[in-house]
Amino acid sequence: MNEWDPIGVRDVPQAADEYDGYIGEVYKLVLAQASEDEIAEHLLQIEREQMGLEQGRKEDLLPVARSLLKIGTEG
Repeated sequence: MNEWDPIGVRDVPQAADEYDGYIGEVYKLVLAQASEDEIAEHLLQIEREQMGLEQGRKEDLLPVARSLLKIGTEG
C-alpha cells in the first residue's frame, strides 16, 4: 500500500486490507520471475478492469514491479 495505492486509501485505517485480494496473483508472478513489464501490466489491468480506473500508466507502475521483484529475491 505504500508503493501501490491506486485509489488513495493509504491513510484510511479501515482500508488496511483493501488490496489483499490481489496479492495471490501478484505473488505468483513474482515467484515465476515475471519481468517488471509483465508485473506492471498486471497491476495496470487490475486498476482498469477491476477498479474501473483509467488514468493509470504502465510506466508509472514499473518502479512498483521492480520493488516487488526485489522483495521476491530477498526471501
